[in-house]
Amino acid sequence: MSDIEAVNEECSRVYEHMKLVFGGIKPGRRREQRTPRPGSAPFAPGRDPHGISDVLGSLTNSLGWETQLAKSDLVARWADVAGEQTAAHSTPVDISAGVLTVQCESTAWATQLRLMRVELQTQITTRFPEAQVTTIRFLGPNVPSFKRGPRSVQGRGVRDTYG
Repeated sequence: MSDIEAVNEECSRVYEHMKLVFGGIKPGRRREQRTPRPGSAPFAPGRDPHGISDVLGSLTNSLGWETQLAKSDLVARWADVAGEQTAAHSTPVDISAGVLTVQCESTAWATQLRLMRVELQTQITTRFPEAQVTTIRFLGPNVPSFKRGPRSVQGRGVRDTYG
């Protein structure tokens, strides 16, 4: 036997041994027909790649982020909902427990927005239903309070002392 034949025989023995050890075809057995798994065939339904918007949409649904994202989108797009001029004089401050709180530049703007409440509520409900806003609260400007400070008085406060 020549050296080449000895090397080939040794290689085939090692190969057969490795197949036995690492789960190859067992000697004396026929190879079983592998049935394709459902959905693993090419061009089968569900095999196409998904768009990033679909993936992110399903992720936000599964993690429960829809409401928070809708609330932040409402605050970011306040100018589209209320209008440019109105948004220049008002700012959404908070959304909690279904109440949207809007800080207005003056009491006149707060009054005007209170009159527009139904229209604004309709816009918000149709465009941002996931935000779950049920009512809107309009606040006037922050004014100084006489309840605290150097000129505050204990008791019922300042009363008219005339007559």
